Amino acid sequence: MTNRTATSSFSEPDVSPLWVPSPETITNSNMTAFMKQTHQKTYYDLYQFSILHMDQFWSAFWDFSDVISQERGAIILENPTSVEKAIFFPQAKLNYAENLLRRRDDTLAIEFYNEKRHHKTLTYHDLYINVAKLADQLRQWGIKPGDRIAGYLPNLPQTIVAMLAAASVGAVWSSCSPDFGVNGVIDRFGQIKPKVLFSADGYYYHGKEINCLDKLPEIIAGIPSIEHTVVIPYTKTHEIPQDYSNYKEILTHSKAKEAVFEQLPFNHPLFILFSSGTTGVPKCIVHGAGGTLLQHLKEHQLHCDVKPGDRLFYFTTCGWMMWNWLVTGLASQATLILYDGNPLFPKPRILFDIAEKTGMTHFGTSAKYIDSLAKINFKPLKYHEYPALRMMMSTGSPLSPEGFEYIYRELKSDICLASVSGGTDIVSCFALGNPIEPVWPGELQTPGLGMKVEVFDENGHSVLGEKGELVCTAPFPSRPLGFWNDPEDVKYHQTYYSQYENVWYHGDFVERTSHKGLIIHGRSDAVLNPGGVRIGTSEIYRQVEQIPEVIESLAIGQNWNKDVRVILFVRLKDDCVLDEDLKDRIKYQIRDNTTPRHVPCKIIQITDIPRTKSGKIAELAVRNVVHGDPVRNKEALANPESLALYENIAELQVN
Repeated sequence: MTNRTATSSFSEPDVSPLWVPSPETITNSNMTAFMKQTHQKTYYDLYQFSILHMDQFWSAFWDFSDVISQERGAIILENPTSVEKAIFFPQAKLNYAENLLRRRDDTLAIEFYNEKRHHKTLTYHDLYINVAKLADQLRQWGIKPGDRIAGYLPNLPQTIVAMLAAASVGAVWSSCSPDFGVNGVIDRFGQIKPKVLFSADGYYYHGKEINCLDKLPEIIAGIPSIEHTVVIPYTKTHEIPQDYSNYKEILTHSKAKEAVFEQLPFNHPLFILFSSGTTGVPKCIVHGAGGTLLQHLKEHQLHCDVKPGDRLFYFTTCGWMMWNWLVTGLASQATLILYDGNPLFPKPRILFDIAEKTGMTHFGTSAKYIDSLAKINFKPLKYHEYPALRMMMSTGSPLSPEGFEYIYRELKSDICLASVSGGTDIVSCFALGNPIEPVWPGELQTPGLGMKVEVFDENGHSVLGEKGELVCTAPFPSRPLGFWNDPEDVKYHQTYYSQYENVWYHGDFVERTSHKGLIIHGRSDAVLNPGGVRIGTSEIYRQVEQIPEVIESLAIGQNWNKDVRVILFVRLKDDCVLDEDLKDRIKYQIRDNTTPRHVPCKIIQITDIPRTKSGKIAELAVRNVVHGDPVRNKEALANPESLALYENIAELQVN
């Protein structure tokens, strides 16, 4: 690490909160109810209680959220002093799917839309019956606890049914979105050897219908462990080959009427999620059933104030951990709103049409989506009313203060805007919203309850108001069980625990604020280091993307003359050209609002910026291309062809 830290321009002391909860909001919140149960006077008292008395906190929240279990056991936390080795609820037995299917009446469980305006609903009763029927078929095929089941699927109600059927029999579920190519699917599922593969016949994106059936023979040939392939007829324009099982026919022919839920240990594997894989073969991250359930219940019910009957939406694909997070909302008896397709097609208003039509209470999306709406000056309030909407969640990348201000100006002024951060590694969040505390521009409101989040400087000291590494210094229940095919936990330890002793190292470059919140400045491995000064890329993006001509930007550090120089790539609006005047305006904007160290040595116009399939800018991939290093597993990118734009740029070969 370096000895100096760039100054921050985010936390000006004279900034006012963008939103302050009303007394009624505070009184009626789940958070306040839980504070009363645990005899805590303020939220900050509750947070301290949650990190200093973790066994009492998680025991109390288990009761508050009414976890369904065969038994809980007397031991709450075993080996509590070890962040890496602690075990929560070692005696408990439960089933994740049973907790999500606790409600079995005619209340809507799922409401689905796509860009073709297709609309489908599923009640809790029908969801339960469908899961029972599909799980019965899995058992007939010999699927048992610990077997893997994979989904190569769009964000459909049937995808949720398949996952819950797998969980009910104790199988381990893993999914990726259907826009992955054959190699990307094999790179992921081939490592975990699934016995059953679920696929759709096709899907829709940006007005096009894409066939999935033509990829299946190659995928199945590349994953010999697959014994059964189930196809969901979604587009219904392609005939399903007879050697595949038809999802609809399975449900039609099954006589099962009751679901059977295997009672399994708290730390029985539930999900396998994959790292982005842009620097090598994706890591297979294994998550436990109990830890995932309890952590999501906490985040939904306390940090997002989800209550029975709420309408919970998150724009996500099945290859992003936010899909897993969203689905657990059923355990809080919410109605899930699903959307599959391009969120800006055919018009930017489509998600707001759905928000208005469904009475959406919680709207989740990415910072990139919010930035895109702001760039085109889209004004949702001009066309829509959504009085029930009380929380908006944003993740995927840091949401700038301007993004916060756009939401309160153009979407709704009376709303809790929760910028959240965590990731695939923990299938949950380290920092979240807080429905009973103010929202400050550019800040994540609070570390999650029960998450002892700190910021370490280069000497491993906890700091406030300085940038450093996001770490967690105490155990938490959604810590992954490990990596698949890593029997001695060598890779797992190296990834999260080798940086600091007995501390979880997350790899985010962050800052704690005087408001007790957090600011995310980007990934640590993408931090720029000109002259030994550590600069988060989001600090540059925030300034550059205020320039009207700039749609988006990407910054890397290029090794040059025994130092690092900042290179900025910009994608401009149509008919805009990067002339000297525009370069100067970009530089002045950065210099005037940050420091001279932030100003790029070179600014280069580019027509496309590579992103992962979950929408994150692939800075490391671009840095590799610029330095002539290989980019492994390009299948992880949504637009891998864009990398060619960064090869052999003449301007980067000279001073």
